[in-house]
Amino acid sequence: MTKTDRLRGADEPPPGDADRAARLKALLAGFPTVAVAFSGGVDSTLLLKMAREVLGPERVLALTVRSAFFPAWEEEESRRLAEGMGIRQIVLTCEVLELPEVVANDPRRCFHCKQAIMALCLEQAGRLGCAVLLDGSNRDDLGDYRPGSEALRLLGVRSPLLEAGLTKQDIRRLSRELALPTADKAAFACLATRIPYGRRLTRENLAQVETCEGFLHRQGLHNFRARHHGDTVRIELAEEDLPRLVENHRRAALVEVCKKAGFRYITLDLEGYRPGRMNEELS
Repeated sequence: MTKTDRLRGADEPPPGDADRAARLKALLAGFPTVAVAFSGGVDSTLLLKMAREVLGPERVLALTVRSAFFPAWEEEESRRLAEGMGIRQIVLTCEVLELPEVVANDPRRCFHCKQAIMALCLEQAGRLGCAVLLDGSNRDDLGDYRPGSEALRLLGVRSPLLEAGLTKQDIRRLSRELALPTADKAAFACLATRIPYGRRLTRENLAQVETCEGFLHRQGLHNFRARHHGDTVRIELAEEDLPRLVENHRRAALVEVCKKAGFRYITLDLEGYRPGRMNEELS
C-alpha cells in the first residue's frame, strides 16, 4: 500500500464495528517486524498489545521518547506495561527545548516536535532492523487540529489504528476485551499543550505544570489539566471530579503545591475539562 493509498483510506468511511479489529490484525500481519512509538497511553498500548498478539514478542519493539514534554510518571507506566507484555522497550531522549521552532510555541509547534521525535525513533528502528515504525493515531484524531499528523505522513510512519478505522471508543472497547489496564485511562497530551501559543516554552514553566498535574494524578483524578497563564494556573477537571477537589484538605494541599511551584494565583475553571482547549483560540 502506498502512502497515497493510506491517506485516501483515512478519508473513507470506516469498516463495520465487527470488522475493525480484524482489519487491524490483517494490517499488522503484513509487517515482518515493527517498532511501536509507545507512550503508555490508551492508543499505543492497544497497538503494542495487538502487534504482540499478531507478530509475537520477538518481532515487536517498543520505543519510548523521554523529553521535557512528558512527565516522569508516564514513562514509568510505559515501562510497567511493556514489561508486562514481555516486549523489549528502548527509551530514547529528545532534547525538544533545543529546537527554536519548538520553543517559540507557535501553532506549528507540534509539527516540529513530532518530526524530531519520530525521526529519532525511525533512526533507532532502522538500526535495529525493524521494517516499519507505527504510531497510535486513531480516526478521532482527524477531528482536531493536529499538525503533528503531517510530520507522520512526511516521515512514512504508519498508523494502523487509523488505517483500520478505529475510533477512541473502539480502542477502549478492545482494550477492555484484552483486559488492558489502560482501557479507562484518561487521555493525555504533552505538557506543552498547557501553555498558550506564543508563550515561549521553558524547562521552568513545563516543570511548573508537571508539579501541579503530578498532585492531581496522585489524587486519583482523571481528565485534568493545569493550564499555565503566567503567574496564574487554571485547573481543569472533569465535572464529576470538581466536588472531590474542593474538599477542604485537597483544596488546601493543591494551593500549597501550586504556590511552591511558583504560581501566585490558583484558579478552578468552572467549565471543566475538555480536550483541545488551547486550540480554541485558533478558530
